[in-house]
Amino acid sequence: MTTDPRPLYARATAQAARLIRTVRPEQLTAPTPCTEYDVRALLGHVVGGTRRIALVGEAGEAQGEPMTAPDVPDDGWAKAYDGVREQALRAWESDERMASSVTVPWGEVSGRAALSAYVMEIVTHTWDLSEAVGRPLALDPELADFALAAARQALPDGPREGRPFDAPVPAPEEAGPYERLAAWLGRAPLSRA
Repeated sequence: MTTDPRPLYARATAQAARLIRTVRPEQLTAPTPCTEYDVRALLGHVVGGTRRIALVGEAGEAQGEPMTAPDVPDDGWAKAYDGVREQALRAWESDERMASSVTVPWGEVSGRAALSAYVMEIVTHTWDLSEAVGRPLALDPELADFALAAARQALPDGPREGRPFDAPVPAPEEAGPYERLAAWLGRAPLSRA
């Protein structure tokens, strides 16, 4: 991908931040399309994962850094995410970081490739969260289109042993960009799960 992912990452994380602010305490135990997480666990993964993304941007790697945030109080998710989001945006500002190699869980890649994958991840988890809390906000379709292109480039069309996403599932013919992205990553809306 030749598109600079930084503006898209900023938009995607801003969208996630707006959605996280809508989550009510009684929704924290609700299921999500990402079957291994309820809303609380998904928020922990989003906060912990974003912290890890920030560290990759700062140091070029973050191996061993947890992908969870177990110490965030139930009323502190929005603040916790805002903090790590700002750290991540600062960490990925430089053109040098975008051009240099970084080490991520799937190997050594360019900063540009890593951040493109992180756009895909936050856009996907934003959709997961939106589904879980009743779709309170309209989601940006351009972000889903970019994330789907990144996902198709990074993930095979078939079994995905050892990868964090299941094999693709069929998307309805009338599916919008988020549902097509979700289907490529092995997810279905809760209403169809």
